[in-house]
Amino acid sequence: MKRLPRLLLAALPAFLIAACGGGDDTSDLGDRLASAEPKVRVVHAAVFSGPVTLSRNGTPEPQASGVAYRDASRYFDVPTGAAEWRVATNLSNFPIGIENVDARRGNRYTFVAVPDFSLTGAELLRIDDPYDWGLAVASARVRVLHAAANTTGPLDVYLTAGGTDIGSVSPTLAGVTYKTAAPASGSNSLDLAVGGAGYTLTITPAGNKTPIFRAPIALTHNADWLVTLLPNSIFTGDLRVLVVESDDSSATQEIADTL
Repeated sequence: MKRLPRLLLAALPAFLIAACGGGDDTSDLGDRLASAEPKVRVVHAAVFSGPVTLSRNGTPEPQASGVAYRDASRYFDVPTGAAEWRVATNLSNFPIGIENVDARRGNRYTFVAVPDFSLTGAELLRIDDPYDWGLAVASARVRVLHAAANTTGPLDVYLTAGGTDIGSVSPTLAGVTYKTAAPASGSNSLDLAVGGAGYTLTITPAGNKTPIFRAPIALTHNADWLVTLLPNSIFTGDLRVLVVESDDSSATQEIADTL
C-alpha cells in the first residue's frame, strides 16, 4: 500500500519526487506517502437546490461556504480523527445530510449535494478516496458520478482512445446507477494512461450502444477528475458533464457535448 521503509524514504532521488508533479495535482507527495493531512471538499450537484455550506462539528468551513449548483470547493486540509460533517442550504441552514467521518492521513473525502427523492431539494452523498497511488505514477485518475436527475436509469460510460468504435468494446464503467459513483466510494479512481490519441468520453443508456453524450477529453499527467453527470434540460438523456478537478487553478470545468 502506501507504507515505505524509512531508509527508502530518506534516499528517494529527486527525479522520483519530481515525477509526482506535472499535472493537475502537483502537491500530493504527502498524500501518496499517507503523511499529509486529510483533504475535504464539497460538490453541488442538486439541480433545484440553493447554495450549500459544509460544516465540521457545527462550525462552517470558510473554504466550502456558499457553493452554488454546478460548482465545488477546492480540497482543503482538515485535522485527522472523528468529526461530524454537515452540508446545509444557506437559505434555511437546514441540514441536507450529516456524515460522521474518521479522517485519515493521505485520504480525500468529497461531500456531494445530490437531488432528493422529490427533485426539489437535496441529500448528501459521500465519496471516500484512499488515494493509493505510487510515488512515480503519473497517469490520470477518473471517477464518474451519476447525478442526472432527468435520466435516472443506469448509464454505461466509455473512456476510449480517440476514434474507437464503442460497438466493438465493453463499457469502461458499466451500469452506473443514479446517485452513485463509479468506482465506488472507498476504492481508488480509475487509473488511465496519458498520451497517444487522447480519450473520448461516451455515455449511453446501460446495455445500449447509442450515445447520448460524446466529447473528447484532455487528460494530463496526475489529473484527478470527478466526472459528474448532470441534467442539461428536463428531457431524458439530455446531459451535461461537469468535471470537478483536484488542483489549485480551477475547481470545475464543463465539457461540451459534440453529438
